[in-house]
Order: sequence, then structure tokens, then C-alpha cells
Amino acid sequence: MQKLTPVERSALRAEAHGLKPIVLIGEAGLTANVLKEISLGLDSHGLIKVRVFGDDREARAEMYDTICEKLDAAPVQHIGKLLVLYRPKVETEKARSTSGKGLREVTIVKPSPSGTKRPSVTKVLLKGNERVTQGGNIKRAKPLQKSTKKSALGSK
Repeated sequence: MQKLTPVERSALRAEAHGLKPIVLIGEAGLTANVLKEISLGLDSHGLIKVRVFGDDREARAEMYDTICEKLDAAPVQHIGKLLVLYRPKVETEKARSTSGKGLREVTIVKPSPSGTKRPSVTKVLLKGNERVTQGGNIKRAKPLQKSTKKSALGSK
């Protein structure tokens, strides 16, 4: 279970004020699937609200502690039937496919403006209708089509 300072907890409470509950715990209680959904919500959002249906306050407090222990989350707030949980988001980097249809990776080397410093080297993923100009800029091979209706309206 993570620990938060009072200042962090206060800031997270303020941030959670406008959130809506994304997980609802019903009559079946805290099942493996509910824990999985809470974990997915914490991974993608970081700060979530969980609504627990049921009138037993002790059971809600026990669920709150269990969730925090099993998912390594920090308890932020427990008001009535709402539980607010926090766990830092998991940063996942999406790998871009260079073998996709029409995508190709191009290395652009631009000389420095003064000519005395090192040139800047950047790798760019180009789509099928794009090309690199002599100056190292990316341009579309074909310009976007102009709307005849918009051009007719503009001439009035």
C-alpha cells in the first residue's frame, strides 16, 4: 500500500471532486473481475472513484483496505459509498509499426543555420502521400482538394 502526505492527499481529493465513478461494486462484492477492472482503471487514469452498493459501512471500509493492499494503491478518500483510489499511471510506450501500409521511416539531416555547428538529425515516419523537400521539410505530394461550395461562398 502506498503512503501519501496530507498535502498530496488534499490535492488528489480536489482533483477527484469532478470525477464520476468508473467501477461499481454490486451485491456480489469484491470479486477477481472487479479487482481487475479497478486495476485497469488505475493503470489508465491514475486516480479513480469506485461506488460500492451496500449499507454495511464496515464491509465498505474492509473492501477499501483490501483493494489498497492487493493493488498497491493509495487510499485517498472514503465518503459514504464512494471510494477514491490513487496509483501512479503506468507509462506505456506504443511501438509504431514501420512496416505498415504506406509508412516509411526517413532520416532528415538539416545543416545548422550558422554553418559552424553540427547538423540536426531527426528520424520521421512519413505517410504514403508525403515527401521530404530539398530543405528538409515534409510536404504532401498532392494538395488537399478544395471544396467547391466553400470557394463559391468565399467569392461573394
